[in-house]
Amino acid sequence: MVVAAVLMSANMTKGASGISVCNMSEDGLMACKPSVTQPNPTDPTTECCNAVSNADLQCLCSYKNSVELPFLGIDPDLAISLPAKCNLQTPVGC
Repeated sequence: MVVAAVLMSANMTKGASGISVCNMSEDGLMACKPSVTQPNPTDPTTECCNAVSNADLQCLCSYKNSVELPFLGIDPDLAISLPAKCNLQTPVGC
């Protein structure tokens, strides 16, 4: 899953500590995965919300109409709702 995302996106980098997407670490991405996956998404955990709060939300917003998210099993509507569920402001136009 994560490897395919790396191949498809210029906003993703790989460093010594693993994969990073829009300033979210691989651990942060994995912590949020249950909250953005159908059929039974869970409420975001504290770990997920911490990752989202440190993420570049405008960068993440650029994925909202991406074909990559569903390909990775991520529901775009659930992903876009994460900031609000974590009591963060969603970027304008996102």
